[in-house]
Amino acid sequence: MRTFLDLVKKRASIRSYDSRTVEQEKLETCIEAARLAPSACNAQPWKFTIVRNPSSIQKIAAACLLPGSSMNKFVKGAPVIIVVTGESPNITSALGSFIKRKKLFLIDIGIAAEHFCLQAADQELGTCMLGWFNERSIKRILSIPRRKRVYMLITLGYPKTENLETPPAKNRKTRDEMSYEAI
Repeated sequence: MRTFLDLVKKRASIRSYDSRTVEQEKLETCIEAARLAPSACNAQPWKFTIVRNPSSIQKIAAACLLPGSSMNKFVKGAPVIIVVTGESPNITSALGSFIKRKKLFLIDIGIAAEHFCLQAADQELGTCMLGWFNERSIKRILSIPRRKRVYMLITLGYPKTENLETPPAKNRKTRDEMSYEAI
C-alpha cells in the first residue's frame, strides 16, 4: 500500500506526454479532488476550465511560448489543459484578506491545484503547473470575461514511458534549510 509521502515523491512536473486520451472518469476524479480542497471561509474561489479540443490546445500552447526560447514548448503535446481562473471570494474571505493584507484566494487556488495534481499522479497521469503564459490571449481563446484572471494552467496527460522508467531526481533544500523549530 502506498503512503501519502510516496505519492508526494511520485508527483513531478511532466513535460512530455504520449498521445493517449485521458479517460473522462480519471479527469472527473481529479476535478473532484480539487473541488474538495479547503479554502479560507469556504470561499472556493476557483474555476477549472477543461480544454481538450486540439485546436484550442495549439492556440493556448502558442500563448505559453517565450519568444526565442523553447520554454513551454511541451504544452502543445498535452492532451488536456486545465485553465484555472479566480472567482470572487465570499465576503468573509475578502474581508480577512483585506484585514490581514494577504491574498487568501491565491493560497486557496494553489491548494486546489495541488489536490488536482496529486490525484492525477495517483492515477498514473502527469501534470505540470504553468504560470508563464499570455493571459490576454488565453482569455480571448476561451472567451473568459475581462474581469476574470487566469492564474494558472495545468497540463494533463499520460507521461511518455521514459518519464516513468527514470523519474527525475528531486533537487530540494535540506530539512534544516527549509525549516526550524521555534523555541
